[in-house]
Amino acid sequence: MVDGINQLEPNLVVITGDLTENGFSAEYDGVKRFIDKIECKNKILVPGNHDSKNAGYVHFEDLFTDRYFSRNFENVTVVGADSSQPDLDEGHLGRENYGWIKEAFSGEKFKVFAMHHHLVPIPLAGRENTVLVDAGDVLELLNRCKVNLVLCGHCHIPWVWNLNNMLVVNAGTFCSSKTRGKTKQCYNLIQADNENHDGDWKVRVSRVFSKGDRELVTETVM
Repeated sequence: MVDGINQLEPNLVVITGDLTENGFSAEYDGVKRFIDKIECKNKILVPGNHDSKNAGYVHFEDLFTDRYFSRNFENVTVVGADSSQPDLDEGHLGRENYGWIKEAFSGEKFKVFAMHHHLVPIPLAGRENTVLVDAGDVLELLNRCKVNLVLCGHCHIPWVWNLNNMLVVNAGTFCSSKTRGKTKQCYNLIQADNENHDGDWKVRVSRVFSKGDRELVTETVM
């Protein structure tokens, strides 16, 4: 996977959590060495519910700094938020975060929001107790901010929804054997460009599998 990503020479790599199994320090040290092999200067990470177990969020902060952040990369704004709760599987963003998220997305750049838990239900996930507790409010906020792309993880099921011209892209898993149903190990490749500089973005979402083959999932203009 690392070799494949490095060959792509991406502008940005986003990892949406569950870096560890139990949030232990030794696990985080191994993760840090692994992620350092990815040759991309712009790496975005948000913690998952497994990463916050056993107070693991303190190790996350030591190695990857902020659990809540807003960063700008040329014509892209990326906002990340920790949706995990220590030692709980349920996700929650919280009203106290809505204000700064709205302010971070006040510009006109391509807008990306990253978190761990599902924003909307996805197939094969079983009972929908893994969606954010405050999913409705967060969905309305991101829609009002005209966010282009939402990146989630959690259940190891790759899926894409297009809601009001906002792509909600769930990651599968590449480094774990915990796949569901007939899903395969993969990661998402997202290509976004506005070569004409006319305000419209052409966005392609593909899945990259273990042997390097790709599957185009969706292509849209927003």
